[in-house]
Amino acid sequence: MALGTAPAPYELRFDAGRICLDLLATTHPVERLGSVEVLRAWITGSGLVPPGTPLAHADVSWLVGVRELRAHVGQLVHGTLSPTTRPYDLALARVNELARTAPPVPRALRAEDGTLVRELDGPPECAALLGAIARDAVELLTDPVARASLRQCAGDNCPIVYLDTSRGRRRRWCSSEVCGNRERVARHRRRTAALTRG
Repeated sequence: MALGTAPAPYELRFDAGRICLDLLATTHPVERLGSVEVLRAWITGSGLVPPGTPLAHADVSWLVGVRELRAHVGQLVHGTLSPTTRPYDLALARVNELARTAPPVPRALRAEDGTLVRELDGPPECAALLGAIARDAVELLTDPVARASLRQCAGDNCPIVYLDTSRGRRRRWCSSEVCGNRERVARHRRRTAALTRG
C-alpha cells in the first residue's frame, strides 16, 4: 500500500497486550500505517500520548521511523526462538539505541471539573515516541515471564503476536471477535458440509 493511502483509523487494533506488539499488528492483513494521519491516530490510540495531544508536527519522517522500528521489533519478536543471526543482532542494536531516548514527559493538570488529567510537558518528538516503543520492546523481551506468554495467533494466515494474559494461558487467537470468529464459522461450515455429504 502506498504511503498516501491507508485504511480508516477505526481499523487499527490495540489488543496485543503491549504497545510494541500493537505496532507489529499494523501490518496485517494489509499495511495499516499508510499515512501520517493514520500514524497520528495510532500514536494516540496506543496510549503513547494523552487524547487530544496535538500531533500536527508529525510528518512523513515519523512514518518512516516508526515503520523502521516496527521492522526491527518484528525481527526480535519473531526471532526469539533463534536469536543467533546477524540481522537479529543488528535489530537488537538499533532497538537498544532508540530505547536510550527519553520518552515524552507527562504531567498532571487540574481539569475544569477539578479532576486530574494527564498532559505532556511539551509537544512530543518522534525520537521520544520511538524511544518509548523501543523501551517497551526491551522490557517485553527481557522479562522471562512476559516472553513466555508470547503467542502467535492460531488463525489461518494470521501473523499477529500477542501477550497471552488469559486464565490458564489458553488464548488461541489474537482476537476472539476476529480470528476466533472466523475459526468458529469455518468449523461450522465443515460440520454442515460433512452432514450434507453424509
